[in-house]
Amino acid sequence: MNLVKSFISVSTFTFLSRILGFVRDMLLTQYFGATKTTDAFWLAFRIPNLLRRIFAEGAFSQAFVPILSDYKKNKSHEETVEFTKKVCGLLSFILFIVTIIGIIVAPFLITIAGSGFLKDTEQFYLASDLLKIMFPYIFFISLTSFFSAILNTHNKFSIPAITPIFLNISLIIFATWISPFFTEPIFALAWGVFVAGIIQLLFQLPFIAQLGFLKLTKLAWNDPVINRVIKSMGVIIIGVSAGQISFVINSNYASYMIEGSITWQYVSDRLMELPSGLLGVALGTILLPTLAKFSAQNKQKEFSDLLDWGLRLSVLLALPAAVGLAILAMPLIMTLFQHGQFTIHDANMTYPAVMSYSIAIPGFIFVKILAPGFTSRQDYTTPVKTGFFILLLTQLLNLFLVLYLKLGIVGLNLSISLATCANSFILYYLLRKKNYYTPQKGWSLFSFKVVIAVVVMGSVLYFLLNQNYYPIRWDISANVRVIQLSILMTIGIIVYFSTLFLLGFKKNDFIKKV
Repeated sequence: MNLVKSFISVSTFTFLSRILGFVRDMLLTQYFGATKTTDAFWLAFRIPNLLRRIFAEGAFSQAFVPILSDYKKNKSHEETVEFTKKVCGLLSFILFIVTIIGIIVAPFLITIAGSGFLKDTEQFYLASDLLKIMFPYIFFISLTSFFSAILNTHNKFSIPAITPIFLNISLIIFATWISPFFTEPIFALAWGVFVAGIIQLLFQLPFIAQLGFLKLTKLAWNDPVINRVIKSMGVIIIGVSAGQISFVINSNYASYMIEGSITWQYVSDRLMELPSGLLGVALGTILLPTLAKFSAQNKQKEFSDLLDWGLRLSVLLALPAAVGLAILAMPLIMTLFQHGQFTIHDANMTYPAVMSYSIAIPGFIFVKILAPGFTSRQDYTTPVKTGFFILLLTQLLNLFLVLYLKLGIVGLNLSISLATCANSFILYYLLRKKNYYTPQKGWSLFSFKVVIAVVVMGSVLYFLLNQNYYPIRWDISANVRVIQLSILMTIGIIVYFSTLFLLGFKKNDFIKKV
């Protein structure tokens, strides 16, 4: 299997999903703006999205994939199918209970995530009602992620990568064509999320059937292997929750700030997620099953070499992405979001929040590579311990940056950024200490060349923006903005990789087959 091809495949579909996501957000900000109504929606949407990250992207895949890889290696296909039936049955039961409880306690969850809404009764109950509609999404998307884990373990990476596109398509359709039929149009978005969850689940079922895993579920309360999966999930949920709790606390802070703060924070989060999702999620997705396979086969050198390859590729792509986002922050905001109800004032308020988030991009991507180095070996406690330390660090930074320095959403984003970078350093140190990873030779020269190329790229982009060669202003048409931004991004990419080429980089150095 060529990991570069798999990475390109996953990245391509992830990129398409992110582009559709930006189209979705452009339409939502154009139609709904940055108001208390949209603040209510984004806060309500953040809760099932947070649980999705905990149950689906975080805990379940990291606990399930290593054990499933071990089953594939040591058991027959029939035994592996029986195992997945039992896991699916117990997972479905747990998710059903969580969903029912979530709907019942929706007002309480809104109070935790945005207690500032309590001062506006109408906004508080609007957010609660929206959450009740969207909460079942966690049931559907978590089962979707369960099937995605099976597909990824069989090196079928493209189908799970395509799946998120349907959420964006659903929200675009509901925002554009369905919302006019609602007395309160914002409710159309909530139903769009609900419908998307069903579509995403149904989309994967035919491909699961092709692998022979589409069987009736089975509840198995006393199966020791299933209990091991659930126990591992519980440990990882605690660790992943630590990181997500920081986002909840930050949302709570933002709910006390001026109207529009949650929307500005959401927009900055979306821009940061484009490179971190495109690179970090894609790399983490393809690395976890292969690392788990090497761990099951006791191939320590191959395990370490694969981690090294992932880290080098991360450095190669994460650093220019972070610098590019920082320099092009305002052009990106104006091009993607400044339409209709989203004004130049909103763009100016979002700009510093994006700048402060750009620092987090390398950290987010490195964590996505480093964490599987532990979970693929079924070492779940180390990421949990670091997760809680980072939670504490984030809130200490919030006390200083938000409450003392009064930096607002910039302080909230900066605390996440600095803590995430610290998390990546800690995980790297522990990987070395536990002898899970030994860096290959040449890192110093490699890093020096990347830094030189990033500096050259950043200097060219900064020069073009500040010499008015490609001024992107609020008073020019959206089409012209898109063209100018595309030119700037293309120039940046060409300059970066041309500089690397002149410094002696070769494409074949990053071809990885396993």
